[in-house]
Order: sequence, then C-alpha cells, then structure tokens
Amino acid sequence: MATKVQLSPTELIAQSGAQVLSDTETLDFYAHDIYSRGADLLAVVRPSSKEELAAAVRAATSQGLTVIPRGGGMSYTSGYTAEKPGCVLFDLAAMNRILDINEIDMTVTVEAGCTWAQLHEALSPKGLRTPFWGTLSGKKATVGGGMSQNGIFWGTCRYGTAVQSCISMEVVLADGNVMQTGSKFARPYGPDLTGLFLADTGALAMKATITLRLIPEAKTHGYASFTFASHNALLKASSDIERASIATECFGFDPKLNAIRMKRDSLASDTKQLVGMMKKQGSVFKALKEGAKVISAGRDFMEKATYSLHVLAEGRIQSAVDADIEEARQIVSKHGGAETENTIPKIIRANPFGPLNGVLGPDGERWAPVHGLLPHSRAKDCYEAILALFDKHREKMDEMGLHEGTLIAAVGGSGIIIEPCIYWPDARNPVIEDTIESSHIAKLPVLDANGEAWKFAQQIKQELVSLFYHHGAVHFQIGRTYRHNDSLDDRARILLDGIKTNVDPQHLMNSGSLGL
Repeated sequence: MATKVQLSPTELIAQSGAQVLSDTETLDFYAHDIYSRGADLLAVVRPSSKEELAAAVRAATSQGLTVIPRGGGMSYTSGYTAEKPGCVLFDLAAMNRILDINEIDMTVTVEAGCTWAQLHEALSPKGLRTPFWGTLSGKKATVGGGMSQNGIFWGTCRYGTAVQSCISMEVVLADGNVMQTGSKFARPYGPDLTGLFLADTGALAMKATITLRLIPEAKTHGYASFTFASHNALLKASSDIERASIATECFGFDPKLNAIRMKRDSLASDTKQLVGMMKKQGSVFKALKEGAKVISAGRDFMEKATYSLHVLAEGRIQSAVDADIEEARQIVSKHGGAETENTIPKIIRANPFGPLNGVLGPDGERWAPVHGLLPHSRAKDCYEAILALFDKHREKMDEMGLHEGTLIAAVGGSGIIIEPCIYWPDARNPVIEDTIESSHIAKLPVLDANGEAWKFAQQIKQELVSLFYHHGAVHFQIGRTYRHNDSLDDRARILLDGIKTNVDPQHLMNSGSLGL
C-alpha cells in the first residue's frame, strides 16, 4: 500500500499554479516596506492571473495562514508588513495586464499589478487618461495599490483622490471566491459596494481587476509658480485656488523642503528631461532657454528659502487655460505672494513618473512622510501645531541629526494635505536600495544603523500621528499607522467589524491593517 505524501503549506499553495518563493533573501526583502521591517514571512506568492490569485488565497487560508497583498511596495505605513511570523505575502506585480480600453463607454480595465506609468503610456496615444492618473511614485506604484491605499497627485486638485476615478472591481475574498463589486460601467448601482473595498488597505479583500473612468487627455497646459513669506499665506492661496476649480494640480513646499529638493543631485537630470521634452516639440532655442531657467530657479530657491506654490492648469483651448492661470495669479497677489519662474511644475509634468530617488535624503538620510488631510478651515491651526511640535524637539533633533521639511497639496472637494517629512541618519533597507536608481544611490554616503536616531524618529512620527488625530485629519495609506478606528463613530465601527467578519471570518486577510 502506497504511503500518502504529506505536502507542506507552500507546496499546497503552489498547486494553484502561482509562483511560490521561500528562499531567505526573498523573504527578507518582502518583509520590509520603505519605512520598517515586519515579522518573518512563510512564503511570497506571485500569481499571474485572477484565477491563480483566487486559488492561491484559498489554498493559504484553508490552512489558517494569514495572507497579505502587496502592490508596488511603496508603503511606508506598514500597509503590507506582517504583524506576526508565518504570513504569506502576495506580490501582485505579475498581474499587470491592461485588459480592456473601451473608447465607446470610456472605461479602462486593468489587473491590479498594472502601474500608473504603464497605464498612462498605454492611454496617451489614444488621447485618453483616467481623471486621477497616478501618484508621483507611479513608476512602481500600482493601480491596485492605489485602490487599496488611496493617494493623490496627478489630477487631484480637480478630480480628487485615486479611488474617486474607480467604477468597479473584481476582488478576491479570504475564502478564494471572486466577487464583482458593482456595475462595470456606472458607480454606484444601489449601495456603493465598490466603495466598500476602496481605501481598505487590503484588509477586506485582494484587488484582482479594476475598472476606471476615462476622460480625454488635455490639449493645452499652463504653469505658474509663486513664493510666499509665510505658511499662512500659502495655505490661504492654496485653498482659494482649489475652491475656484482652476487647477488640476496645486502643491507647495516649505523652505526646508525646497532646500532639500534643490540639494538633491537631480537638478541636472531634471533639466535634461525638460530640454528633451521641448526639443520633441520642435523648439531647440526655447529648450535651451528653459534649461537655463531651471538652474537659475534652483539657485534662487536655495538662496531665498521661501515657501513655494506650484499650479498646473489644463484644458481644450489655450485661452481658457491662460485665464485659469491668470486667476491663480490674482489669488496669489491677494495673499501677498510673488510669481517666480515656473520651471518646477514644468519639470514634474515633463516626467510625471520619474525616478524615486526621494526615498532617501540628499545626504543618504532615511525619510518618513506623515500626512493629514484637513478641511480648509482647520489647515492653519494644524500646520502651526506641527511647527510647535518640531520646535519642542529642535535641540535634540539638531543634536541627533534629524531634520524635516513639509509638503502641502490641495485636494479637489476635500481640502488640504499637510505632509511633514522626517529625515534622520540611519542605514537604508533592501526595499530602498531596490527603489532608487543605481547611478543615484552610488553617489550617496552609506550610513550606519543608528538605533538611537531611529527610536527618536519613530517617537516624532507617532506624535505627528496623534497630532493629526486631535485636529480631525483623515489619511490615505492608513496601513497600521494612522488612528482610523479611533476616528470612527461607534456604530460605524460596529458596522465595519461586521463587514470584516462577513468577508473574512477568520481575520486572515491582512490582519491588523486598518485596525482590523
């Protein structure tokens, strides 16, 4: 009588057809996100289709294993790091096909691992795009990750956040069943079941396919940059520009973040990118002129160290775009701002999904952003509380080599994002090394592990998280960092817990994320 062979947990998962990896180096790499390392993983699964994803999830959870989805790996809030050893991480990068571009119904359907950059490249020749069309990390960040974590940037000042461009999804539940969340062409149809699985940080289900709305790509563009003497003037101008609905993107930097940006060894490559774009448009003279402006503007920001605001507008005809930019000028003037060279928004727009070298500081420091989305009426008080928090720690920060810089951005229909970024001297991790261009990281100093600075950076990060909570902020990329559960109405918390129990009775889907 033949002896029945007992298969290991990973061998059972591999029967799904998905690639299963369990070597030490791979498991260590995937245990990290940009910010920290989670517990040791049992395996990494790389499905290449919806069917493989569903079968592999079923094989894992039927053995009582916790499963965790990972998109492009750009999380810095423990969105996909494990709380306990022995979890199975699903890397969805191989599910990256664009399944359908429907120019009649104006929808596009992609697999969850498709990057924003890949989607933009496929739609551009057709003169189409999604309303929100990507984060600045879109070279690696995926559409599925954007639906799980939400996010801002391209199109945000007019069209809102990433999830607001979504129509429907197919999601894989904890038992391995695939569910269509709603109508494939209209959202919502009855209660918004698609919305239920958006911004869930992968705690309710894994995204398999996503259908997004399409709009025509803009034919004309306008750019403007301004400087301000104070944060209050910058915030007021940003709020007025958002309310006027004249910009597709509106973002700014405090003096410290301006200095950090200009210190990075990326100004020359940014200039080349802009010159290359303008040469393609047949204007060699203008290209050279703009290149000179970039260098000059960069030096100017370094010397003046002011607050800066950058506005991008777009439309069907240039006269309408010019009118929007002129209105932005009038708003800025009302708040005491001054116009400066508009090279920064031009550079960013010329290369919307550029290298992700900003995950380290200009001197090789570690980087951790902490953000909050606030209504316009609360932005000033929250910003000033952040300044006070850093002032309270200034002496120790200076002593330990920590510093900060702050980004602000207007979000259509919602308010203002305030994102202080902490920098501290510490060793980089494998995900950071994999993210940054090799030519760039080779120029940076290699810093030693600095447990004391890491501990202090974590303390400041947690103080910022609590500060945002007390000012009533909400967040994207909630992961295991922000105080989502504490922010909910009691009945809403009970309802969310009930939904989690319904779709994931054993709490095996990214357990701990979203506070569930």
